[in-house]
Amino acid sequence: MQKQKSFDSSNDGKLYLVPTPIGNLEDMSFRCIKILKEATIIASEDTRNTQKLLNHFEITTPQISFHEHNYKERIPQFIERLEAGEIIAQVSDAGMPSISDPGHELVEACIEVGIKVIALPGPTAGLTALIASGLVPQPFTFYGFLPRKKKEQVEILEQLKTAIPTQIFYESPHRIAATVKHFSEIFGEDRKAVICRELTKLHEEYLRGTLSELSDYLAENTLKGECCLLVEGADGTELVENADLELPIKEHIAILMNSGSSSKEAIKEVAKLRGLKKQAVYKEFHVD
Repeated sequence: MQKQKSFDSSNDGKLYLVPTPIGNLEDMSFRCIKILKEATIIASEDTRNTQKLLNHFEITTPQISFHEHNYKERIPQFIERLEAGEIIAQVSDAGMPSISDPGHELVEACIEVGIKVIALPGPTAGLTALIASGLVPQPFTFYGFLPRKKKEQVEILEQLKTAIPTQIFYESPHRIAATVKHFSEIFGEDRKAVICRELTKLHEEYLRGTLSELSDYLAENTLKGECCLLVEGADGTELVENADLELPIKEHIAILMNSGSSSKEAIKEVAKLRGLKKQAVYKEFHVD
């Protein structure tokens, strides 16, 4: 077990995880600006991109690149500096470090050697889109980017289609149409979904509808900007269908009724799933 007291009086090194705006610079908090100014160095996913942010807020702290291609080289360097008492602020290009961006490996390395890791609250696209989506906000599952190859993506979607929580994904505007089509084919055309693009920017847009409606729209319209795709969770019916065929008929019907079906609907569904006549299922259900 490890216990971290983030703000004691020691002069030990600290790693700050600093969120940056996902579009609108006015979303930068006073505290984030303060930490970036006080840090010894800023570990940036893209130093050129972050420099624009630093210039806007008149921050002169030097940067060092830290991304998926050099993190193995950088982490030992950062650990050495942190152990010497320096403060490192880590940022990604937009939003929260480690959320579909670099950062997790550095956090692990710091925890392993007892360096304080302090996260600052701030913008993150998935939760921002979720609370305005109109879909049930909790429970939810954040997945991030799906695999690019169709076969791998379909395999993942087959695993996710019976999940109850609202699901949050990130997607490129170049792939969003194909991805939504795959969702519609696997999750079902009537499942509710929302696409949010250009979050916090002037052209922010929400597209709300069924997966079928969104797929039809995307077949004729091209989106711009990074997209956040939110998909309604399963209602539990399919999970029941697949998992309870070996139960006694009465119990199977009872489970369907508990999930919202009427006795008539449940009897009909059980008969269909088991390849039985409705009359036979009806008689079994009403046997004392």
